[in-house]
Amino acid sequence: MILSRRRFAFILAIACIVLGLGIRAGLVPLPALLSTYAPDVLWAMLVFFIAIFLAPRQPLTVVALAALGFALMMECSQLYQAPWINGLRDTRIGGLLLGHVFLWSDVACYTSGIALATGLTCAAYRPSKFTGL
Repeated sequence: MILSRRRFAFILAIACIVLGLGIRAGLVPLPALLSTYAPDVLWAMLVFFIAIFLAPRQPLTVVALAALGFALMMECSQLYQAPWINGLRDTRIGGLLLGHVFLWSDVACYTSGIALATGLTCAAYRPSKFTGL
């Protein structure tokens, strides 16, 4: 039985949250390079899966471009350093959602995460000669 796109997105969004928080908290042992960048990749994947959850019938290219646009907008918002938004960023949730400073490495992570999530979704819903779907 194949899950609906909405259920698929919901399950993978929860997995991204749990895994990302686990990595940030040091509960998931990873090499330093992966523990530095994997949460940003997972954040972008989460954005993609939320977009699918909200618009399950949209073509994946539309979802991927919308998710990438949102992720890049969030990263560019970090160039704005007003006291009120920095106050939000200083909270745990605000820091996780908004980030603190603009980094080109985050742009690369977000692009990679959305590409990975798009590929995973394509693979999950592509007819296979092995399954006969």
